[in-house]
Amino acid sequence: MKEQIVKFLPTECPWRDTLHWFDEVASTNAMAKDLAKQGAPQGTVLIAGSQTGGRGRMGRSFASPKGKGLYLSLILRPNCPAEKLMHLTCAVGVAVCDAVEEIAGVRPGLKWINDLILGKKKLGGILTELCVEDGLVAYAIVGIGINCSQKLEDFPEEIQDIAVSLDAFTGKPTSLPMLTGCLISHLYEMNRCLFSSDFMTAYRKDCITLGQDISIVKGDSIAHGKAVDLDAQGGLLVQYPDGTKETVQSGEVSVRGMYGYL
Repeated sequence: MKEQIVKFLPTECPWRDTLHWFDEVASTNAMAKDLAKQGAPQGTVLIAGSQTGGRGRMGRSFASPKGKGLYLSLILRPNCPAEKLMHLTCAVGVAVCDAVEEIAGVRPGLKWINDLILGKKKLGGILTELCVEDGLVAYAIVGIGINCSQKLEDFPEEIQDIAVSLDAFTGKPTSLPMLTGCLISHLYEMNRCLFSSDFMTAYRKDCITLGQDISIVKGDSIAHGKAVDLDAQGGLLVQYPDGTKETVQSGEVSVRGMYGYL
């Protein structure tokens, strides 16, 4: 599979030489973190045919059946203060949408901050993790999962109502090597201009959360409001019924009419 993926990477992309394929791993993100701690270079890409312990935000599991999806993790070493990299998930989201659109002909939306959405169902997700040492980001791990060829019965029963694959949505088969190569290319270009403000402009266009009624879960508390904008770091500006506004940086956000928030 590695050889097939490399065929779809530009010859000038140096990440061709730091790409690794595994038939099965527990978690590509966990493996990437171990390798990063050992000094693996920027641009180290780990791709798996399946994951037995794939996960997303909030420690949730991410179903990763064999040969059905794209499961990838990337090591970056931006050497910058953490506050300069708060937009990383947004930048990755735009790169993923660009790659999916290029290969599948459909552009996903992005539910703040890291869910890929097609037809109001979840196509995949992004998980970014930072390691900060002496005030600088020693490394960042970018994890991406995209449902490619799953049929309804391939998803766990508890998510069958909210999950979708590219093949199911488009009615056409997706070339996993082609999509993977295209995604790596877009991630490489993203990293070359990582600190550009253009990413947030693009993310706003893709973000389906903006303008929607939402619920915000923080611990045991739930608040309702409207998502009105994003700040330069990707924080979500929320306006509450009493007119007050707050920028939300973390927590679970549900969009009305999706994922059970009605």
